[in-house]
Amino acid sequence: MKPPKHQTIDEYLAPLPDDQRATLEALRATIRALAPGAEECTSYGMPAFRLDGKVIAGFAARAHGCSYYPFSGTTLKTLASELAKYEQTKGALHFSPARPLPRTLVRKLVKARMAEGD
Repeated sequence: MKPPKHQTIDEYLAPLPDDQRATLEALRATIRALAPGAEECTSYGMPAFRLDGKVIAGFAARAHGCSYYPFSGTTLKTLASELAKYEQTKGALHFSPARPLPRTLVRKLVKARMAEGD
């Protein structure tokens, strides 16, 4: 299910099925805790977090699960060995509400993205 573009993360999450909403709310809380200075925003129509003018993380609901977006062409490559068991595209990491991303992995993703110079 691809929700319409919204102005806030709460608006984006509101119409989602309970399992996706709960999973993405937990991911949101984890990202906020890892990057407390980051500003919530939307980018490309999806919930995202911006720090020092750079989008460092985002997420979205998919028809059959959820996705994490580092907004970088290198973050997923940097952590490739740890992400091998997840379905991916060049710019997204896919997961399901039944198997959400572990907090330790989200920490590595956010920290790797924050360390990138672009």
